[in-house]
Amino acid sequence: MTRALHPVPRALHPAAWWGWATALAVAASRTTNPILLALIVSITAFVVATRRPATPWSRSYVVFLRIGLLSVGIRVLLFTLLGSVPGDDVLFTLPEIPLPHWMAGVRLGGQVTLEGTLAAVYDGLRLAVILICVGAANTLTSPRRLLKSLPSAVQEAGVAVTVALAFAPQAVASIGRILGARRLRGRPDRGLRSLRGLAIPVLEGALDRSVDLAAAMDTRGFGRRGETSIATRRTIAALLLAGSVAMLASTYSLIDSGGPSALGLPLLLAGAGLTAIGFVVGARRGGRTRYRPDPWRSPEWLVVACGVAAAVAVAVAPLAGVYPSTSPPATPQLPLLPMLGLLVAALPAWLSPPLPVTSLPVPPQSAATAPELAGAAR
Repeated sequence: MTRALHPVPRALHPAAWWGWATALAVAASRTTNPILLALIVSITAFVVATRRPATPWSRSYVVFLRIGLLSVGIRVLLFTLLGSVPGDDVLFTLPEIPLPHWMAGVRLGGQVTLEGTLAAVYDGLRLAVILICVGAANTLTSPRRLLKSLPSAVQEAGVAVTVALAFAPQAVASIGRILGARRLRGRPDRGLRSLRGLAIPVLEGALDRSVDLAAAMDTRGFGRRGETSIATRRTIAALLLAGSVAMLASTYSLIDSGGPSALGLPLLLAGAGLTAIGFVVGARRGGRTRYRPDPWRSPEWLVVACGVAAAVAVAVAPLAGVYPSTSPPATPQLPLLPMLGLLVAALPAWLSPPLPVTSLPVPPQSAATAPELAGAAR
């Protein structure tokens, strides 16, 4: 037999896309260079454009992009009103309101400096890019497939987080359906006038669908303990809790330069080891099988490796390149090593298998459910 020249169309494992997006979010958290942050956004947009499935939640990326831009504006506004970063270049001065002595270090109004504004913009951009990475993962994967792929040790928690994971994609789908219903009724579907009567139906519809998904998975036995003993369940919970706490504690030493750097990597490795042991013990507690499980093959490893390469390249780069100076203000430079690492993160657009062509069309945006139509009509 001869091997096919082209890869078989299939959906990539959802954990691979989440691992790739999480690694890019880690890379974004390690820099305030606006050029590198813009490069991360461009990479996620390119990969989403090439590997976005035809699903109702495939527009989540645009929604998270708008939320990210809004977060930058809120961050700059809060600094303008409450910030107190000293600097020599004063942009403008606001009327200052005196505050009591127990609020020392906080100002309301006063001078707004160029140094502080740049720092606020850079911090806001970093948060915005992290949100955009999360939006890319929500766009590229299905919440149902992701929950189906969870290890058995955390399936009880998986039922609980179903609502949280499925809320954002379902909200995006609900917005399209409700706007389509308003358009059919001759009501405005663009601009500020369309926001009236939109929030409550969207929140209600998205939450109802998320709860229905969790109830359906619980009805089908997702997360059932079976004949697992109490001692085994407690052992699994202790291992997962200890591993999670250790990994969270390690982030303080790895990210904060003032933390004990000698404890960061050992805590991270110890926490990952405890979590892995908990997964192994939890996988042996029952003999359940999965219907058509998502395969984990070489494309999944390559996609995750591309994201990890980008995170490592940014983490080991010199601080002067990834953290541009704001006091005094300096023009951001494009460091070579982080740029090459981030360019590697764009390879999943070609390394991931092509999506299967489905014969089922995407539901039209005007096909709103009865509760959403009723809410939109109010």
